[in-house]
Amino acid sequence: MVSELIDKYIWLVQTFIDAGPGGLSLPEIADRWTARYGGTDYPRRSFNNHREAVAEVFGIEIACNRSTNRYYIDAGESAVDKRQSVDWLVNTFTVNNLLSLGKERLSGRVAVEDIPSGQKHLVTVMQAMLDNAVMKLRYRKYLSEEEEIRHIRPYAVKEFEKRWYIVAYSEEAETLRVYAMDRILSLTPTGEHFKMPKGFRVDDLFEASYGIYLPEDVPPVLVRLRTTAREAAYLKDLPIHPSQVFLGEEKDGRCLFAMRVIPNPNLVMELCRHGNRLEVLEPEALREQVADELRNALKIYERNK
Repeated sequence: MVSELIDKYIWLVQTFIDAGPGGLSLPEIADRWTARYGGTDYPRRSFNNHREAVAEVFGIEIACNRSTNRYYIDAGESAVDKRQSVDWLVNTFTVNNLLSLGKERLSGRVAVEDIPSGQKHLVTVMQAMLDNAVMKLRYRKYLSEEEEIRHIRPYAVKEFEKRWYIVAYSEEAETLRVYAMDRILSLTPTGEHFKMPKGFRVDDLFEASYGIYLPEDVPPVLVRLRTTAREAAYLKDLPIHPSQVFLGEEKDGRCLFAMRVIPNPNLVMELCRHGNRLEVLEPEALREQVADELRNALKIYERNK
């Protein structure tokens, strides 16, 4: 039931994104609903309930132009940012829906990467967020055989490197924690509810950090990078961090970038991933961390010659 509701919210968001700034009238929305959901009616009350849920779950307002009685998603800057922030989530469900609806016609022609944690727990977590429900979490960390029981208040979900994570307040630890969904053994409601902290935004929480590491009580540092021209083209399209800026091109064609971020193991691994196409110039401590990881990797290959 929960999965069906989320599917309908996603469908509604995608329908209005596809409709563009001109929006849709209620009869047009009802026609699309009927075509999508097998001939069932779409009463105004159901549509309004779904509009409210979309606003709560995704932060996207489906507005109404009273002069034309057409509904639309605001094409302003804030709405675009909101759509981008949920784009992965919308696409995940939309692709799954398309594959389910068009199995015969699309078989062998569409390849998508599997994210088991999203399929198994994402819908449950989103419904808990919608209800502000305290959940009982059975959890097993990587490299541990011990099971943990925690009571959490799910504040947000975050995707990183094909894994979904819950950002939650742990009642036992009395602080925020991040839990990998693919390490969850079970997640069940306790019947209790919580009140969201005023003004909480997950993007703000991780603004100075990288990946899924919660920011430590230290200020971000200036990180300067030098890359090959080819790698620079990729980094311009897909920045390592939102604070990343392009500083210019050197005489030999290599390019300089800078960003302000709190270094953590996720960032070190990301910088290593670029190999000899990227060099950390500063800070020196981060440069040495990356160099150590690369040297240790090289030792493994030299040892096995």
